[in-house]
Amino acid sequence: MSSQPVTPDLREWIVEQVAAGQPHAALLQSMRASGWNDASARDALQTVLGVTLPAGGAGAASGSGNGADGADGGISTGGTASTARTSSPAQPTAVNVVPDPLEGGSRSQLWAGDRHVSVLAAMQRPRVVVFGGLLSDAECDEMIELARTRLARSETVQTGTGSSEVNEARTSDGMFFDRAEFELCARIEARMAALLRWPVENGEGLQVLRYRAGAEYKPHYDYFDPAQPGTPLLLSRGGQRVASLVCYLNTPEQGGATVFPDVALEVAAIKGNAVFFSYDRPDPATRSLHGGAPVEAGEKWVATKWLREGRFD
Repeated sequence: MSSQPVTPDLREWIVEQVAAGQPHAALLQSMRASGWNDASARDALQTVLGVTLPAGGAGAASGSGNGADGADGGISTGGTASTARTSSPAQPTAVNVVPDPLEGGSRSQLWAGDRHVSVLAAMQRPRVVVFGGLLSDAECDEMIELARTRLARSETVQTGTGSSEVNEARTSDGMFFDRAEFELCARIEARMAALLRWPVENGEGLQVLRYRAGAEYKPHYDYFDPAQPGTPLLLSRGGQRVASLVCYLNTPEQGGATVFPDVALEVAAIKGNAVFFSYDRPDPATRSLHGGAPVEAGEKWVATKWLREGRFD
């Protein structure tokens, strides 16, 4: 029995690290660097993993370094694994304020300015909310028709240069509307702003994508990588991306779900519904890795809204 409690956050972190290939010794060192004594850390690992760790030996090195690779120790997560541990080695500190439509508690419906929108499912880590009935059938059809003649092979942002280029990981066709380019866009953008409690001006223009049978978007992150040389240029227009909203404009015959591989979550593409997710730092620790699964039959149309820290010009 561990002398310090094994909380759900700690259990989740241990399982994630082992799944990622981290050896037990690395986990022990990260926990010690975050304030755990060696015996309690071993007890916690043994409780979660159901294994027996040898006393001393590998992973029992002395000192108070910053984790096995020098990057894990003393990193705040906003939650603690025990009263004796002031931070978790699982994530770096949040750097952004992000929209949260469910801030203040769970609900089955939310008012979006001109209609009620259903909350079908929600997850905390990553922050994912699935909405039902965000768009009407008529709005979905109209948006498809407005976008259809302007479609071109989709590109992805290249943070190495700040430009957009065709990428083999993204096999859809797409286009961008300017903000409020049509009355339909303005109405939907106002609805999204009310629903997500985030200013209209902090959103990029709607992007519409069409995925034909076989098309997909391999798992990726929507934030801009701070380590890339082109990122400062991208951040000059409104700062970092902090959330995404993917709206389904039709229901594919088969396939085309939005997938979150880090948490084994699939959100079915159903006409009029949408999936929201946020990321409070540009780091894989947000578990916001996501993708569009291949369309197996028919085609899939989506409209995506990316939200920025500040005003997007």
